[in-house]
Amino acid sequence: MVGFKATDVPPTATVKFLGAGTAACIADLITFPLDTAKVRLQIQGERQGSVRAAASAQYRGVLGTILTMVRTEGPRSLYSGLVAGLQRQMSFASVRIGLYDSVKQFYTKGSEHAGIGSRLLAGSTTGALAVAVAQPTDVVKVRFQAQARAGSVRRYQSTVDAYKTIAREEGFRGLWKGTSPNVARNAIVNCAELVTYDLIKDTLLKANVMTGSCPPFSVWVPGTW
Repeated sequence: MVGFKATDVPPTATVKFLGAGTAACIADLITFPLDTAKVRLQIQGERQGSVRAAASAQYRGVLGTILTMVRTEGPRSLYSGLVAGLQRQMSFASVRIGLYDSVKQFYTKGSEHAGIGSRLLAGSTTGALAVAVAQPTDVVKVRFQAQARAGSVRRYQSTVDAYKTIAREEGFRGLWKGTSPNVARNAIVNCAELVTYDLIKDTLLKANVMTGSCPPFSVWVPGTW
């Protein structure tokens, strides 16, 4: 671009989109066992009374859950649903983070001076849109994480089989179960995360605390600072 050095050219929307999804997938690979442990703890005792469930809890604490799963189901159980998880991150994070700057520019009609209202609108829009796109992958991921490998017949044999089974037995809308609360949650989370980041970054750049090739109102993408 004329007037820009190679390091001054802002990243394109495509670069931000792919960069956000790729970074999220890497993070998911590292933290997936913790996410699986969280799901197991959340669903524990759902078919039992609260008193009995507390007395006969199979999982106790994050570390205890991970160790129990490894002992009873094998190490691979910690990554059950990983394929769907990566599909979720590539679709969810790419929209939630990668499109934030583009949506914000849309609301400000291309102006470089984005107010707090425009940022909040952009954050809630991309957060809600990301859920609408990625909800089926989230449903499949959680279903895989919830099913135990030991002592019972597995309902889903593969990621593709899970999509087909849910759609066949619960209807196509079954893949979007829980969308409404998830949209509300992620719209709020996205606003809190990205708008806060955006404002802090803008303040630091205006105060000349740091310099970078990212434009003042953009979301960081690996390799752009």
